[in-house]
Amino acid sequence: MPLQDVDAVVLVGGQGTRLRPLTLSAPKPMLPTAGVPFLEHLLSRISAAGISHVILGTSYRADTFSEYFGDGAAFGLEIEYVFESEPLGTGGGIRNVQDRLRADTVMVFNGDVLSGVDLPSVVATHRANRADVTLHLVKVADPRAFGSVPTSPDGRVEAFLEKTDDPPTDQINAGCYVFRREIISAIPSGRAVSVERDTFPGLLNNGARVFGHVDSSYWLDLGTPTAFVQGSADLVSGEAPTAALPAAADRTWQRLIMPGAVVVGDGTIDGGSSIGAGAVVGAGALVRGSVLMDGARIGPRARVERSVVGRGAVIGAGSVAVDAIVGDGAIVGTGCELRQGIRIWPGIEISDGGVRFSAEP
Repeated sequence: MPLQDVDAVVLVGGQGTRLRPLTLSAPKPMLPTAGVPFLEHLLSRISAAGISHVILGTSYRADTFSEYFGDGAAFGLEIEYVFESEPLGTGGGIRNVQDRLRADTVMVFNGDVLSGVDLPSVVATHRANRADVTLHLVKVADPRAFGSVPTSPDGRVEAFLEKTDDPPTDQINAGCYVFRREIISAIPSGRAVSVERDTFPGLLNNGARVFGHVDSSYWLDLGTPTAFVQGSADLVSGEAPTAALPAAADRTWQRLIMPGAVVVGDGTIDGGSSIGAGAVVGAGALVRGSVLMDGARIGPRARVERSVVGRGAVIGAGSVAVDAIVGDGAIVGTGCELRQGIRIWPGIEISDGGVRFSAEP
């Protein structure tokens, strides 16, 4: 059922420090992911669910959002922007947009989560339970890295537990919530508030109706370089749902190549790689499970795997980049070897053979 009577709030104010140096020039939700800014994928799912009114809670490099999305009309949406002059946390960020809300039911999204959850089903769960707040809870194979959220047989949330080596449930907070508007109004304004540590536990203590919508849908937090490249590959391959893959791109389930990119001779692109406009992949080069941003250049016989190469950056002939991040405009010379999570800052130049992780060329 279309969610025409629901507002969407997307929290996009974070600085994305775990993804530096990529986020030095753009907020995390605006990083190119399968051909378009990640946020465009999320907004495409919101629009497909029938929600039209979206409020973005911005802070870091806030202008980049409005410059790209404008009033939202080109994306079938009406988008408003609310700026945080100082960090307000998840709860404070939600409260900060309160005066822009129109609907009595509000869906809130963390702007760095890639999810396949059925949004109308989450709202249906919320309404069936007459809930004050409903959380999307996703079952994961290894919940030890996350806080866990146990629920009773009728779906009522029982607790919010910190990370532990022996979690009592495989259900974790997936970063999508449905609020009654009155609950948002009751969050303290003008100061930092965490929904996970303050708002939700407080609601439980006060006997509020807090429920979980539990499923095993696709879910990925894109906060780390490894997750970022994985999420982009999953969007390209179709494992993660989106309605925003660029129609002009040359796409298969193995790769997405934007118009203006060039693959020379027997260069190979696979593993869900995304190749930006104007990028060049040299003869005999391999790009696997990676993201090349606009204008990146991969030299002949170079190998790039599970890595991100920034705008205008260069990987020299015969060089290797595996699990690496290369910032915008950086130049990596020939015969280099980048591995093990190495990060090259924007504009840095590494001479031929200047970095290696092994003794032999």
